[in-house]
Amino acid sequence: MEIPRHWRIKKQRYALVGEVCPHCDAKIFPPRDVCPECGGEAKTPFAFTGRGEIYSYTVMNDAPAGYQESTPYTVALVKLQEGPMVTAQLTDLGSQPVEIGMPVEMVTRRIRSDGDERGMLVYGYKFRPVMQA
Repeated sequence: MEIPRHWRIKKQRYALVGEVCPHCDAKIFPPRDVCPECGGEAKTPFAFTGRGEIYSYTVMNDAPAGYQESTPYTVALVKLQEGPMVTAQLTDLGSQPVEIGMPVEMVTRRIRSDGDERGMLVYGYKFRPVMQA
């Protein structure tokens, strides 16, 4: 992915900024021009809390190019508190088993590096188990 595109999507990648439909109040992630619920124009920014729960998950043992150093890793379908579902890697699990319904929170982590040792580091959202206070 080219550098300008990374900058264009940094709000959704680093802060889970999507949109809210002004017509039906649907929360939309990732952002898009048309509300998938009512078909109305949706361009009002909305910052998600970053909290949700695991809806489904799988463990990746055979990674695509650029992700081999991270195997095995867990990818989950996370249902955000506000409604949308997002796919993301889980992190900071330690020895904790992953379970459907497990509460998680968004964190920003390194995803991969593009290119050689001088290449760009790509950061984005991942989810971790909710830390107990």
